[in-house]
Amino acid sequence: MPANTSRTTLATVARLAGVSVATVSKVVNGRSDVAPRTRIRIQELLHQHDYVTPVVRRGGPRVPSIIEVQFEGGLRSYSAEALEGIVDAAAELGVSVVVSKPNRARNWARDLVAAGRRALIAVTSVHTAAHLDALTRAGLPLVVIDPLHLPDSEVNSVGSTNFAGGLAATRHLLDLGHRRIAYLGGPASAACNQARAHGYRAAMEAEKAPVPCGYVRPGEFTYQNGLLGAAALLDLAEPPTAIFAGNDEIALGVIETARTRGLRIPEDLSVVGFDDTLLARMASPPLTTMRQPLREMGGVALRTALRLANGEKIESHHIELATELVVRASTAPARAGLDHQPPPDGHRGNS
Repeated sequence: MPANTSRTTLATVARLAGVSVATVSKVVNGRSDVAPRTRIRIQELLHQHDYVTPVVRRGGPRVPSIIEVQFEGGLRSYSAEALEGIVDAAAELGVSVVVSKPNRARNWARDLVAAGRRALIAVTSVHTAAHLDALTRAGLPLVVIDPLHLPDSEVNSVGSTNFAGGLAATRHLLDLGHRRIAYLGGPASAACNQARAHGYRAAMEAEKAPVPCGYVRPGEFTYQNGLLGAAALLDLAEPPTAIFAGNDEIALGVIETARTRGLRIPEDLSVVGFDDTLLARMASPPLTTMRQPLREMGGVALRTALRLANGEKIESHHIELATELVVRASTAPARAGLDHQPPPDGHRGNS
């Protein structure tokens, strides 16, 4: 039977079952005065059409606003700051927030609505077409913060100007005289990583600075990737004098690998991160980074989710907030004589 694209009503089920709305209501509410065969038929139809029991109104006509927030993996500095922005906005607006890990049980979307959730905010969570279809059938609005993958055009999302951020971070290093600049990023398929890498390449091309083979390395947005990726870059025959890291955690891994090799930051190697989380301010030395307004993004996501839950029309499916370069102590001018000779043509590549 084809899936519904809108929320199923009692009247729909009653019509399909050939009974009255009152009979369907009795089954939904657990009443015993329904014939067993009729009850089974109605329950099958309720299940097939993902019927969701409406949230009970309490204390008047206003439905309690409960927003579900889901995030994949561990609670990292990035997701923690976005979550703080969501919670702050929720407290200001008198909204309750429930934080969870994704649960893809068969009726997960319907269960969220039955539990009183009015919208779902996903932080770095990956939703397939099947997940989106389940949310649509349940009538549960979705807002994604900084989606890892390019979302469907109808999926509402909040992000930042990743391309402009990658461009500005690389220009900062170029302005300091660096020409051997590498990019150590996150997953190659991640939309935000692609945009930052494209910004890096655009800045390098504008200055006619070469991008040697091996200077662009995708990975994960993790400290471990920073450790291993920096080791690979520093082992090159002509290692970079500056590294633009795809996020702050990667940048801290780069700094640690440089330290273990006796390199000084920023005298021997300049490092730029992305996000401006608490880690950037706690780093030694404090990290130059692109500020991604994570708390503001969380607040915008919360307000957008509420508007969708209230049936309001959203002017744009994707909202981008501006990034900003924050200069600290991890970048410095390139050392004279070390960074002005381009690599031989044989080293140039498109990686």
